[in-house]
Amino acid sequence: MARRRGRRDHDGVEPYWELAFDADGDVDTVRREELLSGVEREHVTDLLVFAHGWNNDKDDARKLCRRFFAPCARLAGAGVRLGYVGVLWPAIRFPDEPVPGADPSASAVAAAAGGPDLDPVTRRVLDRAFPGHGETLDRIAELLDERSEVASRVYEFGRQVRELVSLRETSPARHLGEDTGPGEPAMLTDDAVQVCELLAAARADTGRPELLGNLRERVWDGAYELLRQGSYYAMKRRAGAVGQLGLGPAIGLLAADVSGIRVHLIGHSFGARLVSYALRGMPADVRAVKGVTLLQGAFSHYAFAGRVPHDPSRRGALYGMQRRVDGPLVSCHSRHDDALGRLYPLASKPAGDSTTFLGLWERWGAIGYNGIRSVAGAKRVELGQKVPAKGCVSLDAAAVVRRGGPPAGAHSDICHEELARVVFAAGRIALA
Repeated sequence: MARRRGRRDHDGVEPYWELAFDADGDVDTVRREELLSGVEREHVTDLLVFAHGWNNDKDDARKLCRRFFAPCARLAGAGVRLGYVGVLWPAIRFPDEPVPGADPSASAVAAAAGGPDLDPVTRRVLDRAFPGHGETLDRIAELLDERSEVASRVYEFGRQVRELVSLRETSPARHLGEDTGPGEPAMLTDDAVQVCELLAAARADTGRPELLGNLRERVWDGAYELLRQGSYYAMKRRAGAVGQLGLGPAIGLLAADVSGIRVHLIGHSFGARLVSYALRGMPADVRAVKGVTLLQGAFSHYAFAGRVPHDPSRRGALYGMQRRVDGPLVSCHSRHDDALGRLYPLASKPAGDSTTFLGLWERWGAIGYNGIRSVAGAKRVELGQKVPAKGCVSLDAAAVVRRGGPPAGAHSDICHEELARVVFAAGRIALA
């Protein structure tokens, strides 16, 4: 539990509070009340709210928040009193993924050594993320260990992954998984052998060429990737629910309680999706959000579109939400992000879609790989250039978001002062 006066840290990230949510978006009301009372008591003028993406536990999430916030206090100009909020929600990071915000070199070694077995650490991570699915995970582990040459075992594996990530009928996240229309991803419904081979090939392009070995090895390495991407799809849905049903209403309460508070939303990966959906969950008349900064956002580049090019009858699920920001909505993107550039489109293609491999990225690409698409008046700028004062902005951050080992590439390379300065520019926070 956060201390009454906010968590005090040696790195200058103070006052600091936390907003914690469960998988359905229900908030920890004690922490919410501490935030509401503490912001006014501490005379905060600008509140930086950071939502993590994939993370296995709260300590990892807190460390990422502090690492990103670390340069902010010395950047703030006269009259600015910063406050900091870490948004904690039940996400998942496979142990062979780079730790967000950390030196990627050590993670790269672990990732390169990763195999298709469900090791005890990964199993514990999945048990926490998907409670009540012990039998399903037992069978998934058995199939990965067996690595049978019989195709029916691969098809069974696909069914087990689908069962793992399924939701109860009453789950609020059920309809918050897609950004441009309904439908399950094809990876969960198409021919499992073909899906596994395709995922293995894509992962080989992100740093594991040995995956192009014999058919049996390739298929089961792809099966492990299917488990990873299926789990991340579940986290994608969960991020939408936490944002729309949890964080959005909490911002509304804050705006009503603390007159004149300036809120700055920041999200990494699925956390970028979370803070974007928070805009949809805020009361429509709230004008407290002064800027939104999305760091390597893991959701559709058409999420804010007025019309989806390949299906003009549809628009993005977040169409018009940038107008709820009293400032710009900035998507920081990087061409070095292999996780978003290669694996995300494959995992996002919906069932029944006939897109060829060459057209896959254009239809199902991520906002964190090449920015925002099909939004009238959207601007594109380079890191270091002036950030426009309003609307959707795609900011090329490849100059700093570039390091990282397989399989995620640069996806987790976000803790840079240059990106903290983007937050200040987006929210018009005075610099020292």
